[in-house]
Amino acid sequence: MFPRPKLDQPPRPAASLLGLFAAGDERDLIIGDLSEEYFQRASLSGRGPARIWYWRQILKSLPHLVGSAFRTSPWTTIFAVIAGFEFRRLIGPRMEPAIFALIDRWQIYDHHFSIYLFLASTGLDIGHLITYLMVGALVAFIARRSEMSPAVALGLIYAGMAVVGSVWFVLKSHEFAYLLRLSWYFSDAFAVVAGAALVRISRSHRTRLAVQ
Repeated sequence: MFPRPKLDQPPRPAASLLGLFAAGDERDLIIGDLSEEYFQRASLSGRGPARIWYWRQILKSLPHLVGSAFRTSPWTTIFAVIAGFEFRRLIGPRMEPAIFALIDRWQIYDHHFSIYLFLASTGLDIGHLITYLMVGALVAFIARRSEMSPAVALGLIYAGMAVVGSVWFVLKSHEFAYLLRLSWYFSDAFAVVAGAALVRISRSHRTRLAVQ
């Protein structure tokens, strides 16, 4: 065994990221193997190169872990993706009318014009992201024990739709500045993954409490 001084511990954020995609024995096995190699590399080439190697191995393992859910429980995973897509299609168009109904209900336009401006602009964007967070949470609730796989798949679908739609619009209108909005559209995909990650973290926390 190699010495394990505190400063030479593997990067905890990388291990936490892996924990979102792998659980239980699978996670412990991967972490154990990578940790042994990490300590060896740290003793030979230093902490910096070892940490870079560790992060690289964690990131390389994620596509395999995402794909494993489609291999081990394909129907549940596919159903989660479809359910998330349909849920977004149902509630997405209702978010903006709901915000303006709130504005009208409390007459915010007349009494708090600055709040109205916020809700009618930034508030709509926040509501948009909340919708995708809810989509990610729903997907995670359906795909128990493999929450992240359908969320990543659905996020990639939304990202692909954003790219195709933006390119089509630019080719049609020749407004190339519109491509700058792609970064905002990609936030939809990240929000889906973030929503699933919150559910995953919550479940893991409850599991640890139950074991203690």
